[in-house]
Amino acid sequence: MPSPLIVDTSASPHVRLRPVPINAVKLDDRVWSLFGRMNRFVSLPYQYRQCETTGRLENFRRAAGSGEGEYQGWFFNDSDVYKWLEAACWTLAGGENASVAKMVETVIELIAAAQQPDGYLNTFFMFERAEERWSNLTMFHELYCAGHLIQAAVAHHRATGREDLLAMARRFADLICETFGPEEQGKRPGTDGHPEIEMALVELYRLTGERRYLDQAQYFIDARGHGLLGSAVYCQDETPFRERQKLAGHAVRALYLAAGAADVYAETGEAALRESLERQWQHMTTRIMYVNGGLGARHEGEAFGDDYELPNDTAYAETCAAIASVMWNWRMLLLDGDARYADLMEHTLFNGVLPGLSLDGQHYFYVNPLSNDGQHRRQPWFECACCPPNLARVLAQMPGYVYSVSGDGVWVHLYAQNEARLTLANGQVVGLKQRTNYPWDGRIELTVEEAGEFSLFLRIPGWCETGAALAINGQPFAGALTPGSYVEVRRAWRADDRLRLTLPMTPRAVESHPRVTNNAGRIALMYGPILYCLEANDNLDVHLDGVVLRGDLYESSFFINMLGAVVALHGTATPLPPESDWDDRLYRTRSLQAAPENIHITAIPYFAWGNREPGAMRVWLRV
Repeated sequence: MPSPLIVDTSASPHVRLRPVPINAVKLDDRVWSLFGRMNRFVSLPYQYRQCETTGRLENFRRAAGSGEGEYQGWFFNDSDVYKWLEAACWTLAGGENASVAKMVETVIELIAAAQQPDGYLNTFFMFERAEERWSNLTMFHELYCAGHLIQAAVAHHRATGREDLLAMARRFADLICETFGPEEQGKRPGTDGHPEIEMALVELYRLTGERRYLDQAQYFIDARGHGLLGSAVYCQDETPFRERQKLAGHAVRALYLAAGAADVYAETGEAALRESLERQWQHMTTRIMYVNGGLGARHEGEAFGDDYELPNDTAYAETCAAIASVMWNWRMLLLDGDARYADLMEHTLFNGVLPGLSLDGQHYFYVNPLSNDGQHRRQPWFECACCPPNLARVLAQMPGYVYSVSGDGVWVHLYAQNEARLTLANGQVVGLKQRTNYPWDGRIELTVEEAGEFSLFLRIPGWCETGAALAINGQPFAGALTPGSYVEVRRAWRADDRLRLTLPMTPRAVESHPRVTNNAGRIALMYGPILYCLEANDNLDVHLDGVVLRGDLYESSFFINMLGAVVALHGTATPLPPESDWDDRLYRTRSLQAAPENIHITAIPYFAWGNREPGAMRVWLRV
């Protein structure tokens, strides 16, 4: 059976790190309770039922001639089925699940029946719309849907070794390669209004070795910025990719395109692509990213705003954009092992992705504001349901993000309790056990299970600015532990050698750049990699806008039965005068008064808000 990797860079010439198979890492149940444990047992069956009851599966039956009625829903609804299918396949890669396997078979049969003789597959463009194929690449998502089908097929092949779904995807990919390209080659110029196909084609190239798929992905990137999509910034067509200075337009589209370009760079090594990616990443992280890693300030166009335009209560910060950021950072991390990408990947997973899924695994956030008065609630589904199956697939991939390998070394990117069997490039097998209660506790113990000489690269998170310590079999490590980097520990290991990494976990206050005027005079609370917020449920005696933090020390406590099992932060604050004191006035003369008596406040992880009774929430707090 092929290795079920998230992306396969084993033969990519311009990457330093190689992913490991998902089934090589067994995450502990306590980790799944954080990273969507319900995904395997509740979310996947729940989402399958939603695809059935909302007509998404019926659209495939209709396309095959066995369904009834009109097409149901948005023109891109096929992509929700494909994303669900990819999530289910990665889940099967991690272990047997008979009920999920049965659902996968049903969906594959529907796809096979709906595919057209020439390989085309899109249930919206059937029957009365068949003549409209490829008529509006700017808006109608045909290539986007095709990309998700290809990614699902690659996942299915890597999880099962089977060729049936992969053969369907290749037929469609071949049709795309035959159709789109330069006019001088007798093809149709064009590119996708919603990037996604680029990543998929590169992955299909890696799986099959067929160069035309890589060439097609590069063509779709090269075709941007030449007016084929109306020069619209929304569709990533305003500037050739290599000339871009920053991310702009629709956030998810921009991030998917960046991830696809990173994949192409990994195969070609073209310097101009890498330079553009670096410029865009630097701009993103220093000008337009929310403190939770969220991206996209504006509801209009689901777009980035201007530099430092980061409103809290009207933040869009779509869950899919956070997922796309993780995908892009993962690809950049594989290129050279730079810890800044792993730091942002971890930060966004905890604080940008996880908020999108409820604790019961059946309710979702599409957008993620950082301030709310209780009106914004998770929903059981959406008419435009891109986020729920996207969450399912990224959470199903979690085991593959923990480690990677290079040469004769193992890189530890994420800290989570697990057991792993990893194969280095030289064929050596490394068994590791990781014991930790991270992110609630900064003590991480790694046990090497077999003797052998190799390197372990441990990430020292950028958030851990001081105090990190490392011991090997109880003896202090003599090398430097630099925040925001990897420390290499190379030795001839003996079986049961143990490393203990200690990352001091204390609450800390974070402030934003002074040009982010929404946050002037405010701070956000963090504990390790976790962002915190105040929620009305825990602070019943005060309006959250009237909380002024006092001092910079906050106690922490672990609650087993509070929002699952989380660390809550406790501190003191001063309440502002109540509304009644203002007598319905907007302004008044200020008198000097003694400070009111302090009150007790409790902060919870931002990813867990909105799971209880409706109430206000604030991330940025007055000081």
